[in-house]
Amino acid sequence: MDDSEMELPEFAPGWVWLVGAGPGDPGLLTLYGLHALRTADVVVYDALVDSRILELAGKKARLEFAGKRGGRPSPGQPDISRRLIELAREHLRVLRLKGGDPFVFGRGGEEALALVEARVPFRLIPGITAGIGGLAYAGIPVTHRSANSAVAFVTGHTAGGEIPDNFDWQALAKGVPVIVFYMALTHLGEIAGRLIKAGRPESDPVAVISKATTPDQQVLVSTLRACAADAAKARIEPPAMVVVGEVVRLREALDWFTPLQKRL
Repeated sequence: MDDSEMELPEFAPGWVWLVGAGPGDPGLLTLYGLHALRTADVVVYDALVDSRILELAGKKARLEFAGKRGGRPSPGQPDISRRLIELAREHLRVLRLKGGDPFVFGRGGEEALALVEARVPFRLIPGITAGIGGLAYAGIPVTHRSANSAVAFVTGHTAGGEIPDNFDWQALAKGVPVIVFYMALTHLGEIAGRLIKAGRPESDPVAVISKATTPDQQVLVSTLRACAADAAKARIEPPAMVVVGEVVRLREALDWFTPLQKRL
């Protein structure tokens, strides 16, 4: 069945659709996400949305950049939410396109609440978050019966760019077998140090996955003690995911993407 055979929901004027674009590869878009791209009047997109995904937008769609990148001039969250409301009130089909999943460290909840307060109708289209899709493209399962029955998804910095202080680092270090950090590259050394101080073995395997699911994907495998220095030496660039735990060792057998990259 192709999408032309499906009964797709109407994207009505005056509505805002909050859509997850996935971690990068356009093939990981949902059918609803692709439908929204093809029918939107305006696409308000984040910095982490792959350019190949934007190329799928309808020919008449207007593209508006609303990216937020650390250390660079960017619109504030209230400005973005206000813009979505303005566009919807112009009776446009407004697609808010966000990397990964809007509700996983994507501030989609903040934007949705602003729409609720303004009485603007909206629809949420989930996307594949990088903490799952990015690891899969690195050949690392988020869970594996022989390695873990729990996983934690953790942000590497607060809205102000600092390491969150409200973590129970001992509980995280000792109680969670696999930890997946988003946006942690800048503070990787300090994060690793806090985990080791809290009781995590410094020999624990770590993978740093840069630009996951894209042709520029790069994966560094290291240890908790050495990961920050190794990432700096390898010049790993953001956006990057960091995963800590025994599932990293499975990459040696399950890395399917690197051979594919070499053939392209």
